[in-house]
Amino acid sequence: MSARFRSRRGRLAMATGLVLLTGALAVPAAHAAPPSATPGTERPSDDFNGDGYADLAVAAPTATVGGKKGAGYIAVLYGTANGLNTTKRQVFSQNTAGVPGSAETDDAFGSTLATADIDRDGYADLVVGVGGEDTADGGTDSGLAEVLWGGPQGLSGGAVLATGKEHDRLGAEGRLALGDVDGDGAEDLVTVENQFNLRVVSGPFTRDGSTSGDEQILRDEFDSRVLDLATGDVNGDGVTDVAATQNDGDEWDARRVVYWPGSRQGLKPYITVQGADGYRIQGGENLDIGDVDQDGVDDIVVGRAVTGYDSDLDTPAAKGGRVTWIPGTPDGPDGTKVTHLNQDSPGVPGSAEAGDGFGTDVRVADVNGDGYPDVATGLPGENLGSVADAGAVVVLRGSAKGLTGTGAQVVTQNTPNVPGAAEKGDTFGKAVHLADANHDGLADLVAGAPGENGNAGSVWYFRSGPTTVVSPNGTTTFGNTLLGTTPTDARLGTVFAD
Repeated sequence: MSARFRSRRGRLAMATGLVLLTGALAVPAAHAAPPSATPGTERPSDDFNGDGYADLAVAAPTATVGGKKGAGYIAVLYGTANGLNTTKRQVFSQNTAGVPGSAETDDAFGSTLATADIDRDGYADLVVGVGGEDTADGGTDSGLAEVLWGGPQGLSGGAVLATGKEHDRLGAEGRLALGDVDGDGAEDLVTVENQFNLRVVSGPFTRDGSTSGDEQILRDEFDSRVLDLATGDVNGDGVTDVAATQNDGDEWDARRVVYWPGSRQGLKPYITVQGADGYRIQGGENLDIGDVDQDGVDDIVVGRAVTGYDSDLDTPAAKGGRVTWIPGTPDGPDGTKVTHLNQDSPGVPGSAEAGDGFGTDVRVADVNGDGYPDVATGLPGENLGSVADAGAVVVLRGSAKGLTGTGAQVVTQNTPNVPGAAEKGDTFGKAVHLADANHDGLADLVAGAPGENGNAGSVWYFRSGPTTVVSPNGTTTFGNTLLGTTPTDARLGTVFAD
């Protein structure tokens, strides 16, 4: 689960179904845990209404809400047997009834989104980062993390889970994740304090956002900056670990990958992933975790899209951006056996060019149903012919030997059966998402193009098939017209929930 985790006066509410209403969003009464859609199967971690189908949350953190620029909103679409249903939707902002706070300029509601059942009622909840929030306790740009509660009718209500200190920007992009890092069966909130110290708020959480658990601060002796967080079991001991990409703050080029092992006593001090030469491997800007080679231990996948620094000269496959697979082992991630892929790697569509941004976002899940998780990555800077920065998404295949370019596929707005057409500055693939919205065992691809329609932004949903990521008549696109939101510089599709 990677941590990444982005108006209108009329609210989207839910009664017996999810329909557009002009009143406030109703808060359901207390509820019992739902049954699984299929007996004996585990419900998805992003199933907000408990029907067994993965749901989608996407943010527009720079959107105008109630006349406040940069206040931000979140759109939620619900999964069905036919995939995402555009009529079954909600829009949330801090002006929505039950959501803590109020829409203010540059709050950036939806800076990061993460999903898990944090109150253990059987329904996935949506945790929202509000990176630009000013709080009474923390001051200017302290930021906060708040939750929208899942239930039988979907998301509703909310509570504050944690606030930051002045200029912490807690909940900003890459600085929020969820995972059971102490192995007690409850999901914990992992955030970042002062941009480099890891802060863990132990769950479970009650409906008012409080918890009886302890907080843990893991301090970094260096002036590091956390760029992205993800959770998973990278040493196979049964307790969730936390991985991150970092840099040295004033030296962007010094990117690295670190992880904090989980234990029954909480997280242990971080370990830097070392390469075959004994030096730390060059990291990137984002990462996700999943068992790509299906050996029973989760692996780390890192996207390194930002190039043009001196370190490009001595790190493999840096041109145009790259994706790196780091296998997990019982001793932790093994940086001596990494695989680096870019568009010049065998089987990967296209060719590596400066500014492509290959590796801008990475997500891990099994797209083709062969049992091996695949990796989707965005290339928002990809030129399509003479159309600059139109963007693309590439799906790389998982295998028993790890990540491979063999069988990789590319999707753009010019791909057959894809609505729309590639245009300059669309930045299709700026964010990507993988989840099984129709419960057929194949992870479906979702791509954001925040530059679409003059920075209004749009989202594409692709229903996966065994041989292709674009099934005929299986693609849906939506934007502000469907949602009824303000389009100006909203950049919908910037952030998806993990």
